[in-house]
Amino acid sequence: MNTSSIRSVAVIGAGLMGHGIAIEFALAGYDVRLHSRSEESLERARGMIRDSLERLHDLGRISEQQAESVPDGVRMSTELGELVGDVNLVIESIYEDIDAKTDLFAQLDDLCPDRTILASNTSSFLPSRLAVVTTRPDKIINAHFLNPPFFVPLVEVVPTEETSKETTKVVMEMLISLGKQPILVKREAPGFVASRLQMALLREALWLVENEVASAEDVDKAINAGLGRRWATAGVLQVLEVAGWDLISRVAADVFPHLSNADDPALLLEMVERGDSGVKAGKGFYEWTPEKAEELRRRIAKGLVEIDKLH
Repeated sequence: MNTSSIRSVAVIGAGLMGHGIAIEFALAGYDVRLHSRSEESLERARGMIRDSLERLHDLGRISEQQAESVPDGVRMSTELGELVGDVNLVIESIYEDIDAKTDLFAQLDDLCPDRTILASNTSSFLPSRLAVVTTRPDKIINAHFLNPPFFVPLVEVVPTEETSKETTKVVMEMLISLGKQPILVKREAPGFVASRLQMALLREALWLVENEVASAEDVDKAINAGLGRRWATAGVLQVLEVAGWDLISRVAADVFPHLSNADDPALLLEMVERGDSGVKAGKGFYEWTPEKAEELRRRIAKGLVEIDKLH
């Protein structure tokens, strides 16, 4: 199989990430199918697709004609076999539960043609855990899109030891053809690259808030008014190359011993137990109204578009 032979893509899971991945492929002209377990969730996906396309149009990323035509180009169904029986590529994007994912991959292995590549959008589970329930370990791979996928160009591509070079090559080339910037994770590691970096920063941010070193608002400001400004134009290693590793090594020797090494997110677990799960609950570290949440989404989207112009 080569990149040009992939013309049909099925996305399994119609939530926040799934609908966005479907949009990416539909805008690129692929035959796109979107699956969810209920008609209610598919109806929500239709609304999210319309809203996301409107945002893309408002920000000048797509034409009005594209915004109007894409929804009709995404075929939706609750019948898994109906959607995947002849596709070249499946991207799984259901909730992060390993049992649910392995059950799904076993089903996909039975339902899909032998040629079909089965990819997962998981942000943490190793693809080898999914490959073992299939008869096609050479065609199992992770393709981890970041949210929102139609604004963030990064995709982490994670093969297993048994994934064929052909499968990896095809997925990398296909993502590049979509305008993405894929990185190859050379060996499996929990959380891959992006999630590991994000979780390391999150752990320290939680420690700072929990130990009253700084408020949640000021921790965020340290990122968006400081570190994040630099990281938007150059990676952390590039930025520190400019400072010089002789200087950074002295700072690291002084600070590293004091960084958090917590092995469980106690503060987050307490918040979740209270029901303070963030925007969807109306409260997390911040209070959220629907209007404030929409303003944040639009601000993030606008910022990502402006950053894209720098590259």
